Amino acid sequence: MSVKPIPSPTAAAGRRALGAILAGRSVIPALSVFHEELGDVFQLSLGSFNPVFMVGPDAARFMLVTARNKLLWRTEHDPVTTLLRNGFLVTDGDAHEFLRSAISPSLHRSRLEEYLPVMWRSTDRIALDWSTAGGAVDMLVEMRRVALLIVMDTLFNVDILPDLDRILPAILDVLRYISPGLWTVWPRAPRQGFERSLRMIDDYLHALIEKRRAGIDVGDDLLSRLIDVPEMDDDSIRDQMLTLLIAGHDTSTALLAWLLVVLGQNPSVYDDVQSEIATVLGNDAPSLESISCLRYMRQVVDETLRLYPPIHIGNRLAVEELDYDGYRIAAGTRVVYSIYLTHRHPQFWQDPQRFDPDRFAAHRRSEIAPYSFLPFGGGPRNCIGAAFAQIEARVVLARILQRFELEPAGAAIRPYMGATLEPHPGVPMYIRSRRR
Repeated sequence: MSVKPIPSPTAAAGRRALGAILAGRSVIPALSVFHEELGDVFQLSLGSFNPVFMVGPDAARFMLVTARNKLLWRTEHDPVTTLLRNGFLVTDGDAHEFLRSAISPSLHRSRLEEYLPVMWRSTDRIALDWSTAGGAVDMLVEMRRVALLIVMDTLFNVDILPDLDRILPAILDVLRYISPGLWTVWPRAPRQGFERSLRMIDDYLHALIEKRRAGIDVGDDLLSRLIDVPEMDDDSIRDQMLTLLIAGHDTSTALLAWLLVVLGQNPSVYDDVQSEIATVLGNDAPSLESISCLRYMRQVVDETLRLYPPIHIGNRLAVEELDYDGYRIAAGTRVVYSIYLTHRHPQFWQDPQRFDPDRFAAHRRSEIAPYSFLPFGGGPRNCIGAAFAQIEARVVLARILQRFELEPAGAAIRPYMGATLEPHPGVPMYIRSRRR
């Protein structure tokens, strides 16, 4: 069988892509230009970085299932690997399976009823000053604070709020360190300020581990479980804690912030969600049973995940030669599948740029092609916290809309390719308390 050459952008496409970057101040529109011109498989040449991009459900299935044993998650000297060291997200093979089996019970669906009160109470704690702020509140910042409280309390039985103002700037520094940037095409690009912030976070996490090893606040949380694993030393526990802290809160931050953006942009959807909350919850605190009855809200969450998936690409290293759809991809190639472009693929989504929660109505879910909607990945290494994140989004959003009226402050918002796909430059909103 003949081998098809992998398409590369023409000069004209390069110029259009550059124009799209300048207009949107983001790389994402450029990828859309290349996909439109070149199809579902194409290769870019960016200095020492020459990735092959793949788009569509067939490509996702190939990478996540069919060829997954020929692809590595871990890349030495990559900033994510430097940060997480031996965290379960950047390990492969038996090491990953061991770590995943140690962590997954704490993220199982059976624990969600226990975690749910922590989610709405954390929201209440952060929301205390919103209605008296005296101006617009940046809900991107506030959702990050909520997400950090939730992940630290549910998984580690730690109240981070007293330390939040001290720790949050360091967390933002390490997120900038792993976000796409000049280092992608120039690995030796200077990276200033990372080490000090990482030391602060490491000191904080090691102090928590030391306290727990001393028998203080021992419980049925993940930190206590990890300490009970004989094969895991303090450094390994730190790696898993930091992985869950960074990945667990940053993805939730992006999703919650985008939910508020789309509700602000779609007043009729906002009204319908608000009406459903009033009917199902009233003034009662959310419960697992009542949250499961917020069916329209679930559609809104899924449609937000389609348009703005927090993890918008999957990044792998081919360790063997790959054959896909007549294309031959050499061993050692960086292979990227675009969740963002797959979620907006016109072949699989009608009017894909339009926000339409009815796509995910119960009677239409069977129309969604397998692997065309994958905000949490797929296959054996799908997101370990998918169920947690989906419940968290609904609980936090329901609690906010129970208590507050939100109005966009009028700022132009665009997708920004950071560690996750987040709204930039923020989500300013006017907030006032609802009458009960």
